[in-house]
Amino acid sequence: MAGNWTRRRFALSPAGLAAASATGSAPLPWAGPAQVRRAYVAVPKPTWPRPTIDIEQTRNELEARLGEVERRHPNLIQFTGGELVRTMEQARAWAKSLEGQDVDGILAITITSGSDGMVRAIGESGLPTLLFLRPYAGHAWASFSEFAQAGHKADVLASSNYNDLDVYMRIFGTIHHLRKSKVIVVVPGAKRSSLAEDFAKHFGTSFQYLTYADLKAAYDAVDAARARQAAEEFVRGALRIVEPGRDQIERALRFWLGAQNVLKQEQANVLTMDCLGGINRGELPGYPCVTFSRLNDQGLYGICQAEIDCAMTELLMTSFSGKPGFLANLVVDTGRNEVIHSHCTAPTAMLGLGGPASPYIVRSHLETAGGVSLQVLMPIAETVTVAKFEHARRLMVSTGEVTGNVDSESGCRTQVRTRVKDARKMLAQFRTNVHRVVYYGDYTNVLEKMGRLMAFEIVHEM
Repeated sequence: MAGNWTRRRFALSPAGLAAASATGSAPLPWAGPAQVRRAYVAVPKPTWPRPTIDIEQTRNELEARLGEVERRHPNLIQFTGGELVRTMEQARAWAKSLEGQDVDGILAITITSGSDGMVRAIGESGLPTLLFLRPYAGHAWASFSEFAQAGHKADVLASSNYNDLDVYMRIFGTIHHLRKSKVIVVVPGAKRSSLAEDFAKHFGTSFQYLTYADLKAAYDAVDAARARQAAEEFVRGALRIVEPGRDQIERALRFWLGAQNVLKQEQANVLTMDCLGGINRGELPGYPCVTFSRLNDQGLYGICQAEIDCAMTELLMTSFSGKPGFLANLVVDTGRNEVIHSHCTAPTAMLGLGGPASPYIVRSHLETAGGVSLQVLMPIAETVTVAKFEHARRLMVSTGEVTGNVDSESGCRTQVRTRVKDARKMLAQFRTNVHRVVYYGDYTNVLEKMGRLMAFEIVHEM
């Protein structure tokens, strides 16, 4: 049984998975493509790189090469515009023309020197702006790098290799994903979060507040026979069942089916709730641990404990990496220079959406000794990136090496042990609560680029 589950593939890209999971065949806004507006910048009378440069011919050559870049990323980005900007007045007017338009970012390409002020005027639009210039295509890289360092949504790529644009195209896709995503928040009294408002202002993400009664209504609307069928499939995929009974498993899978219907109805892709509080108050009809795991495996997002900062972290990193995140508590052991990541809501497709899933054991939720969760046996001997937004302008980041799974009755059901660079340093400078999101792969360099283009600071935790 486990072998069939391990070989299962969800097939589809992250964006496609999200759209398919929520609405069948109808595309949804966060699925892209990102709208990237181009501008070519050159002075009326060039001197550098040479007075005889043919501006129109150069622009046509650039258009052809950028067309190749666009074709390498179908359904991820769409280039628009392509105007030639030659004066400060034109640059200011071009930037102003973008107000109110559905644009995710700007690709500014210089052709000559003397373009510094024009490029800055374009960057002052407030949209994420990437300056791309080939060798000898002017010196605007210097002043625009300073502009980016001042906290604007900006970055510079100075390269003769057009393949170096690829990572930025994926980042533009992430920018679009955050801007078009919608987060459903369920907390007592549907109380609005100032943290969510901060993220909404900075990234454009939408937030909607529902009640526990809304979740209960969605749960009750699920056909009982469909819930039994989903429970049977879930059980067949497991290595074994330890604590939960059949009724509890059916309730867990019914919750998942209801949650999908909520996301579909609200045209949203993220669900987060005060789950422990809802369970303790008797306001939830079932445990949502399986729901969170399955939504994340689908390319949607299930975030426990109303952790809006973790939800935004997952939107950022899953949309770029194509992998789900494991939201976990950190257990620091300086004696072994290790961190154990421990939680009851682990996804199974940690190496990639649409790829092989890890085996799992059906367990209870450890802290309450009730309901249903998964003990996922995650891949080992892999590098992981661990991250969390502190707020919209600061992301904490660290890395580690997975050395093994931990089977313990202390902590939470899924636990992975990681060897870190300096556990003592991490402990000494730790910030905020103990939740972080684990991603397989090293994304530190990518996150630095994201931070510049999306205007958030990277804080290395060790």
